Amino acid sequence: MPIPGLSSKIKSPQDWRNKRFTTTGLGPSSFNRRPIYTGSGRRKKPFNFFKTGLALLGIFIILGSVMSLIFLAWAAQDLPNPNRISDRSVALSTKIYDRTGKVILYDVHGTQKRTFVKLEEIPKFLKDATIATEDRKFYEHSGVSITGIIRSVIKNITTGSKVGGSTITQQLVKNAILSPEKKYTRKIKEVILSYQIEKKFTKDEILQMYFNEIPYGSVAYGAEAASQTYFGKSVKDITLAQAAILAALPQAPTYYSPYGTHVDRLLARQKYVLDSMAELGYISKDQAEQAKKEKIEFQKSKESITAPHFVMYIKEYLTEKYGDLVVEQGGLKVITTLDADKQKMAEEAVKQGAEKNLKWNASNAALVALDPLTGQILAMVGSKDYFDEKIQGQFNVVTSPRQPGSSFKPIVYAAAFKKGYTPDTILYDVNTKFLNYDGQNYEPKNYDLKEHGPLTMRSALAGSLNIPAVKTIYLTGVDKVIDLAQDLGYSTLNNRSRFGLSLVLGGGEVKLLEHANAFAVFAREGDWHQTASILEVRDKDDNLLEEFKKQEKKVLETQVARQLNSILTDNAARAYIFGEKNYLTLGDRPVAAKTGTTNDYHDAWTMGFTPSLVAGVWVGNNDNTEMKRGADGSVVAAPIWHQFMAAALANTPVEGFTAPDPITTTKPILNGAIAKGITLKIDTSTGQVANDQTPSSLIEERTYRPVHCILHYINKDDPQGDTLPDLADPQYQRWEEAVQNWAKANNIIAQDPPAGYENNTGNTTGQAAIKIISPSANQTITNRQLNAQVSIGNSFNPIRVDYYLNDVLKKSITQSPFDLSVYLDDPTLNNGFYQLKAITFDVSGNSNSDSIDLNLQLPPIPATLDWTSPANNGTISVKKFPYSLKANISNIQNINNISLYYQDGLGKENFIGTAHQFDDSKLLIQWFSAPAPGNYQLYAQITNTDGYSYRTEITNVTIK
Repeated sequence: MPIPGLSSKIKSPQDWRNKRFTTTGLGPSSFNRRPIYTGSGRRKKPFNFFKTGLALLGIFIILGSVMSLIFLAWAAQDLPNPNRISDRSVALSTKIYDRTGKVILYDVHGTQKRTFVKLEEIPKFLKDATIATEDRKFYEHSGVSITGIIRSVIKNITTGSKVGGSTITQQLVKNAILSPEKKYTRKIKEVILSYQIEKKFTKDEILQMYFNEIPYGSVAYGAEAASQTYFGKSVKDITLAQAAILAALPQAPTYYSPYGTHVDRLLARQKYVLDSMAELGYISKDQAEQAKKEKIEFQKSKESITAPHFVMYIKEYLTEKYGDLVVEQGGLKVITTLDADKQKMAEEAVKQGAEKNLKWNASNAALVALDPLTGQILAMVGSKDYFDEKIQGQFNVVTSPRQPGSSFKPIVYAAAFKKGYTPDTILYDVNTKFLNYDGQNYEPKNYDLKEHGPLTMRSALAGSLNIPAVKTIYLTGVDKVIDLAQDLGYSTLNNRSRFGLSLVLGGGEVKLLEHANAFAVFAREGDWHQTASILEVRDKDDNLLEEFKKQEKKVLETQVARQLNSILTDNAARAYIFGEKNYLTLGDRPVAAKTGTTNDYHDAWTMGFTPSLVAGVWVGNNDNTEMKRGADGSVVAAPIWHQFMAAALANTPVEGFTAPDPITTTKPILNGAIAKGITLKIDTSTGQVANDQTPSSLIEERTYRPVHCILHYINKDDPQGDTLPDLADPQYQRWEEAVQNWAKANNIIAQDPPAGYENNTGNTTGQAAIKIISPSANQTITNRQLNAQVSIGNSFNPIRVDYYLNDVLKKSITQSPFDLSVYLDDPTLNNGFYQLKAITFDVSGNSNSDSIDLNLQLPPIPATLDWTSPANNGTISVKKFPYSLKANISNIQNINNISLYYQDGLGKENFIGTAHQFDDSKLLIQWFSAPAPGNYQLYAQITNTDGYSYRTEITNVTIK
């Protein structure tokens, strides 16, 4: 029976199946699935993904092969002849100039050194070291390492670089045949030529060519030239340790150069080479360890180089951007930003200052100068002597992280002003136990180990006081400080979890170059420029490859920058700590400056600027050993900074700084206003204000003044806003307790006066009126010679005026006009607020008084030294040596150390010794070695705890 819709020749489904199989030439057993009935007399065959995928893959492989052949043919066009591997193009030296383009700082490898040696003359351990480091499968591959290429491709994709994967053969091709361009087409040519060379030459022939062609840095091409250059010997005579050095160089000859600034990295790579050799069985582990202990001494470079640290800084940049071969052979012309004249001034200042600082156990110094208008580097001295190996002179301190000490404080105060605090903000400089972010107690001390009471942020920064600085960073927030620091260009403060409150005291490392550029932002009133070292680079054909383009952005409000400049230029504001005469001034020329010193005197800094020149100076030791106590920035770094700035700015117009706009907030504590308090006569029996009937024996004069820390008045995160103070702040109780302790110690009653005091002043009828008219209330006194003037009412005839300082009688004056003149020689007087009281008396014993508060910021009392042995013009026999030198000393509380010296008739200075302990105010130092008989002059150099140093009078002595 026919099935509807099917051909009449098909009688049944079985016939349909047979018809289909017959038509397709397949039998029933060829299928294990039922065909699908479409209803139209035809069944669709199932889609076979596997077969289709194979077909497409085949097509792609064929097309890929064709395209690869086409690409390889294109890439291989104009390939050099590998048979002419010894034919090299003429290498052209790269010349680095100063900013004028006339002074050559460095001719990069103007004369190549190359000496051919046979492979058998090269020590086996140099061959093994090179293979272990550069190409472990050298004797197994056919010129190309597929796994190496894959690794380099993956790295290039993930990092964006163009590095790695080269075999020894490829390195030979790259250096001896191809141009040094960094392109993937050159890499393909390199692969093709490497394969051809492997077919043409034996492995040993390739290795021999490699050891004679490869650049080893400096002017050395080939192992023999490198060995002669660096070790002064033939390559056949080098040791295993020296061979490891040579094997370490080819990867990056400029970066690892023994004459560069990364010798420590070269030595680290040498150890890697030795470990690799031991790993592969070329040497034993004991041999490797023994070689690591061998001291490597490099020959001094005979190359002519000006500003070596700067030149190497430039060379590293060029190598990173254009490659070693382009820099060494490409004939580049590089015009840098360096000012040759300022560079000489910088080198001279560093050299002279560093020599003077040897007495402080400071062997090194560094300086960098910038143009704040552009960010261009004008001078760079990375160490006092680039070629002095004893101090690791090739190390560039300018670009290396070191702790900045208090020179970092301006960054913190800038962040505080940015947040809403003002230079007039009142902080209490009192000993405080802070709660640090790690939950630990933190109790910083000021440099002079004193408290200074209430003062402004302006005074705190100018005097570089530590306790107010720690309060400032807490009020501001460490994160906000780091935010600003990163905007200013610091690259070393990224790991925020490392930093707490000590960051304000230099607890984070910074680079001198970036530190100077941050101060340049202040000089430019908030504008930041990327530091620049190159004006232009041209190739051998005079094509311009790059040129300086000013990069500028606003990172700090103009007002904030001006506030900082106003403080850093105010010599009077810092005089109470540094004295009126210091190295942070340049005569009548306005200049901003800040010093810094790290704990234990590892690093000393001075940073300073005018609107057109910024300079930063570091002093210390490259190996981070500490200097002598007292070697702070104002003593060892500031003289270098001063000498350079004075020379660099000579005969240039004097530039001033723009004053900041005045600021008045609604918060008295931010405006520099604190309650002055009131002094009243109190009846001690009642606690109330005394009156005319109060017996004099019961009258006590008391000063009432509200005393609270800043957290009592403002919310630290909204200083100028209406947010209520957070009395639950974790620092509040600690700060408040410290302030109250200070008030108690200074006889200040931190509470309100008795009620009704306004209407009852306690004055007794008939008493004479007295008024202190000079100095003014709350005036800062920076001179130990205290003068005061009073005005006394005409209705009374006074016979005496007594002057008290915190209830201690200083002087009684019995002659009109009863003014005070007294020298404050009391060594127990600490800096801070004191009450000056003047009491006048008449013939009947009636009295009246007036008092004011004064902020004493007194310089240390100069010590005196009186020789007891030997006496002046005394005689010492050479037989009595070692001889005990003895003297009596006054005011030892401010002395840090005393060093003794003697001079001969020619004025030559000779060191005897240093004392740090002075029991019973006596000096005792042993003079061990007797000088030749003759007449000598003895003297002492006294250094105070604030770093101030001065020389005592000379005593004469005769040695017989």
